[in-house]
Amino acid sequence: MPKMKSKKSLAKRVIAKKNGTLKRGKAYRSHRATGKTTKQKRHLEKATIVHVTDMKRIKGLLQK
Repeated sequence: MPKMKSKKSLAKRVIAKKNGTLKRGKAYRSHRATGKTTKQKRHLEKATIVHVTDMKRIKGLLQK
């Protein structure tokens, strides 16, 4: 049986932390940001943790 491959598009967007959680970037900052306040854009810079309800599905896609 062939090896399992991880989804590379997802692997580039998510980083696994030591405690098992996944870190990801936030959306809505790449373009058309002129309508957003400076505070909104600053908060969108920071990374966030993947929600628990999505964790199992995403970890399955990242398995090798």
